[in-house]
Amino acid sequence: MKWKGRRQSDNVEDRRGMSTKGKAIAGGGLLGIVILLLNAFGGENAKMLTPVLEQLNQGQQTEQVQERQLTAEEMELGDFAKTVFADTEDIWNKIYAENNLGDYEEPGMVLFSGSVQTACGGASSASGPFYCPADKKVYMDLTFFEELRTRFGAKGGDFAIAYVIAHEVGHHVQTLMGTSGKVRQLQQQKSKVEGNRLSVCLELQADFYAGLWAHYNKKYLESGDIEEALSAAHAVGDDAIQSKMQGHVVPDSFTHGTSEQRMKWFMKGYNSGDIRQHDTFSEEL
Repeated sequence: MKWKGRRQSDNVEDRRGMSTKGKAIAGGGLLGIVILLLNAFGGENAKMLTPVLEQLNQGQQTEQVQERQLTAEEMELGDFAKTVFADTEDIWNKIYAENNLGDYEEPGMVLFSGSVQTACGGASSASGPFYCPADKKVYMDLTFFEELRTRFGAKGGDFAIAYVIAHEVGHHVQTLMGTSGKVRQLQQQKSKVEGNRLSVCLELQADFYAGLWAHYNKKYLESGDIEEALSAAHAVGDDAIQSKMQGHVVPDSFTHGTSEQRMKWFMKGYNSGDIRQHDTFSEEL
């Protein structure tokens, strides 16, 4: 992605390298990886499981109190994330204006390492990237992408990061439009299996919004960028994760969608460039 020398967002707070006190989950253990995968790409329902799993994972807890200077590589990665976030601001302001959706309320983004406190509660690196609707901020530990590449086979490349940021911003758009709130209300009235299905629809719609963002951002894309995004989407499909973690899949437990579904809806947003085609809830999944 062509990003150097362009505008960076003023809505990003970089907390990486800051001193962190108290207990934080060490991300290297198997249970930590499970927590990360359950929460990958902003699943609000799955994120509710994190506190329970983290209590079970107390044996892996370690005291973290440190402060350090960021490396040159980390600083460049942060600059890239800020540039991508600026692109989401520009594009969603444009989409809102073009479709008479009113004023777009820009979210914030927090880059962190180790652990972080949010309006949705505390979280560790094992939580993966997520969006907190209570404070309307995206939270990103950028080390997640190395884990995604080395353990779960996603291609490297900066556009995998761009895709995840755009997906999380998609959850923000769902909050602004009231979609997330309606889904949570419906889930309270449904069985667990039906609630999971609604969660899948919500996640696939965020993938559609990520693809829509990429469509509007084509002038900055380079060869291979879309392939990097699709590789990341494939790696975090429920079927791909369950196959790797437990050797078989349980479709009724899916909360994010299959690899094929995630890639399909990203490409639908990318190819159509039409926000009116965002309905993942009425189409047969």
